[in-house]
Amino acid sequence: MTDALLGRTVRALDEMGASQDRRAFRVPGRIEVLGKHTDYAGGRSLLCAIERGIVVCVAPRADALVRIRNADDAVMSDVMSDFVSGFMSDSTTAVMSDVMTGYGWWKYAAAVVSRVGRDFPNAGRGADIAFASDLPIDSGLSSSSALVVAIFLALDAVNALADDVRYRAAIASRESLAEYLGAVENGRSFGPLEAAQGVGTLGGAEDHTAILCCTADTLSRYSFCPVRAEGTVPMPAGRVFVVAFSGVAAAKAGGALDRYNEASLSTREIVRLWNAATSGDDATLGDALGTSGPDAYEKMKNALGRSRPSGFSIQRLLDRLEQFDVESRGIIPGAFDALRSRDLRTFAELVDRSQANAERLLGNQTRETIALTRLARDLGADAASAFGAGFGGSVWAMVPADSAELFTGAWRDRYAREFPSAAQRAIFFTTKPYDGASEIAMENPHR
Repeated sequence: MTDALLGRTVRALDEMGASQDRRAFRVPGRIEVLGKHTDYAGGRSLLCAIERGIVVCVAPRADALVRIRNADDAVMSDVMSDFVSGFMSDSTTAVMSDVMTGYGWWKYAAAVVSRVGRDFPNAGRGADIAFASDLPIDSGLSSSSALVVAIFLALDAVNALADDVRYRAAIASRESLAEYLGAVENGRSFGPLEAAQGVGTLGGAEDHTAILCCTADTLSRYSFCPVRAEGTVPMPAGRVFVVAFSGVAAAKAGGALDRYNEASLSTREIVRLWNAATSGDDATLGDALGTSGPDAYEKMKNALGRSRPSGFSIQRLLDRLEQFDVESRGIIPGAFDALRSRDLRTFAELVDRSQANAERLLGNQTRETIALTRLARDLGADAASAFGAGFGGSVWAMVPADSAELFTGAWRDRYAREFPSAAQRAIFFTTKPYDGASEIAMENPHR
């Protein structure tokens, strides 16, 4: 599949009249095995990259123009970024504003170009960039964050960003790069690099971490704010993931964006109220729970019960606190240990609990994702869970590799009987855990 995507990007660059001096990168999507809405609040996740993803191909230019083409729909965005001064012209600022207040892939691409141009002003070379993808969009597989990573890698390839003293002061590892790109997307500051306009989502760095840092045949455990590796565990022997995109778009626009951001803002409100009650200065919910002793959850729960929230009911905050605490401090460490012990029964029980809490406490599930999870378990999957932002999106099921094809057919058929309309848009595929983003050799760029 990578060869086909690469071929499309090469042809797109040819059509753009780009230089033949080219580099290419494969940037995967990801599965959030566990870690529902935990990363931006300083929690942890269990992750893997997948075989599907984006291929991006880039050629340097002699000027500062950045041209980006989606090889799959022929849409091209021209973004003039004056990297030399770190500021954009008035006309370019107007173009960027129009692009970034719209919705589509160009919104994410423009955010990267704008932020890189401001953060690393010594990088002054423009680029012709083309990308192609086999990730379903708005599916919860992190196609948007994969594009953020892809555009950054392309700009880095022609500008050698690591040679910039500002880059070296802020970004020292693959993990810190992932956290920086999370800040590019959500608009927050990162170390000495000031906040800027993001894409409107208040997410974290989970997706970028999986896309950059995960390795083949393993599941990786990370904690966030900052990004910290907590270990890997092999994928259970003889198992693969079957992924079902429900056909219900997990779009982060309009009302869906508000619902997504509500889950993030609720954790900020919990921390605000906790700090007010304790005269503390914890930055995230993970910090607050981690520094308040073994009975931190009960202390925080009691404090919330006496508080006066702004914009949230006390019950909503209590539900959000319980979901975060159980997911991050209980389920994920337990599931990791169960996989390390090859105890699939305990792993499945913990995954079931995570899914139940997403339905009951987090409130980000739809009838379709709930049904897909139930049907997968009914059909004998070792474990199954919805993942990603929610409000649509996808479900993973862990199954024996030798029965994956039969399982997929049965899962698809059962889903189509219950949700015939959504099933027409659904996509089912099989994947193993895969390596994070990497460069593709270009020995035969015109294949």
